[in-house]
Amino acid sequence: MKVLLIQGANMEYLGFREPSLYGSTTAAELDQVLMKDAAGLGLQLDIMYTNVEGEAISAIYRAVRDKVDGLVMNPAGFLYAGYALRDCLKAVPMPYIEVHMTNIDARGMHSLTASTSVGMVTGLGVESYLLALIAMKWKLEGGGGK
Repeated sequence: MKVLLIQGANMEYLGFREPSLYGSTTAAELDQVLMKDAAGLGLQLDIMYTNVEGEAISAIYRAVRDKVDGLVMNPAGFLYAGYALRDCLKAVPMPYIEVHMTNIDARGMHSLTASTSVGMVTGLGVESYLLALIAMKWKLEGGGGK
């Protein structure tokens, strides 16, 4: 099972940007952990970082053409005004699980892309990603209906 993880705007600076909110784990450290976790789950994981919404959209459409089975994404800064990203997510046939390291509801934020997801994991720091991978595997194996 192939899964694409997209890390949205500002996530490349993980570990340095607001460590009081996001912790001290760097993007490279998180990638290393997630690749190991994915392999343990029997998932083939590709990870991309982008600060450009259009690049994320292109990657999602490319993933459909490449027969990627599922999408996990932290839209990060795209959650505010990601209407084009939301429209892309509505159009694609693969399941999408949204991830946020912080509890965005508690921070008064609303995600435009969340309405297109089959589920969300929020507020659990870097562990949010592992839980999203577990949920994606469950979903790809037929869990939870449509």
